[in-house]
Amino acid sequence: MSYKRQNLGRSGEKAALKYLINMGYKILERNFRCRLGEIDIIAREGGELVFVEVRACKKSSSFGPAEQSIGRKKEQKLRAVAGFYLARKGLDTACRFDVVAVDADESGKPCDIRLHRGVF
Repeated sequence: MSYKRQNLGRSGEKAALKYLINMGYKILERNFRCRLGEIDIIAREGGELVFVEVRACKKSSSFGPAEQSIGRKKEQKLRAVAGFYLARKGLDTACRFDVVAVDADESGKPCDIRLHRGVF
């Protein structure tokens, strides 16, 4: 992954984190990793455990909106990692998957954030 892409991802995650906190989410973990993959943010909102995938792209991207970049394979991977997390923590609780899409301007600075609750 290129340096610019990594920076875009990091700034997108920081912007998403701040946005979620302002929306009342309680952040439990960031960048949870296991042998199955990674979940960007794990949080609580109300009584639900929320697994959050952050997608960042430049606003001028010809690939479409950031949130459309999550395919079936990625969804399956996120579900597997979430299952691992729940088992490891011994949790049996309501949970959902949210997506935070972050558009950045040409310099890479976040300029638009969209939250999609319960996408799968």
